[in-house]
Amino acid sequence: MRTGSTGCRGLPGSPGIGLLDPNVMGELSATISPVPYWSGIVVVAVGCAGLCVAARRRPGPWIVRTSAIVGLVLVAVAVTDTVRHVGDGTWSAKTSLPLALCNFAIPVAAAACLWRTRLLAELTYFWGLTGTLMGLLTPDLNVAFPHVEFFEFVIGHAGIVFAALFLAVGARLEPRAGSVVRATIITYVFTAVVGACDYALGANYMFLRHAPTQWTLLRLMGPWPWYLLTGAVVVPLLFALLDSPFRWARQHRAQSTPGPLGSSLRYR
Repeated sequence: MRTGSTGCRGLPGSPGIGLLDPNVMGELSATISPVPYWSGIVVVAVGCAGLCVAARRRPGPWIVRTSAIVGLVLVAVAVTDTVRHVGDGTWSAKTSLPLALCNFAIPVAAAACLWRTRLLAELTYFWGLTGTLMGLLTPDLNVAFPHVEFFEFVIGHAGIVFAALFLAVGARLEPRAGSVVRATIITYVFTAVVGACDYALGANYMFLRHAPTQWTLLRLMGPWPWYLLTGAVVVPLLFALLDSPFRWARQHRAQSTPGPLGSSLRYR
């Protein structure tokens, strides 16, 4: 599954100039099959909402099994994508490594679902509901249904968002105090590592070396290289916004329930 060849969708910032001008902002080049694409997204959204409600009302071992199934599906997407690229001879270190944020989020989300590790669940939540969700709602997909890449894109992106919500809301694996700072630092470090790989490989993962030729939400953050600075500012703000419901819940519990809090499920 490749998103804009080497980058995940950008995060929204302040609009600048000519948002639909292909000479400035890139072309709207995505080619999707709208009915199967959006139908699939609706099915996943409804299923996620239903399972989250069920998990809150009837917690039990089935939550762990459901998380594991989602994790295995994401593993299957990653393996299928790699095998497809190797098989058709299109695998390249410049475009096929899991260095775009959405592609790297797949193994992170899979591990969070399989092992229910708090840090990985936090990263899945923040990355899934920012970059991956933007990519899902504004798809840069140049193959039509029923091409295998179509399924990789839809299942991979929707699976990350599903995992982010199910772990945080349904399985109660909520972001902890300090999670915004942790996730922000890890995101910055990951971006720096990707930048070094881009330089060594002559690649453009995460669009760090130049802007994408197609139109993406990244363009709302300004031209290259200014969107890199804008992104560095916007990321912690978006993470803090996503954490705000849980921050309020943490404060409310701290005021109303003294002492350590228990949980219906134990996680590492």
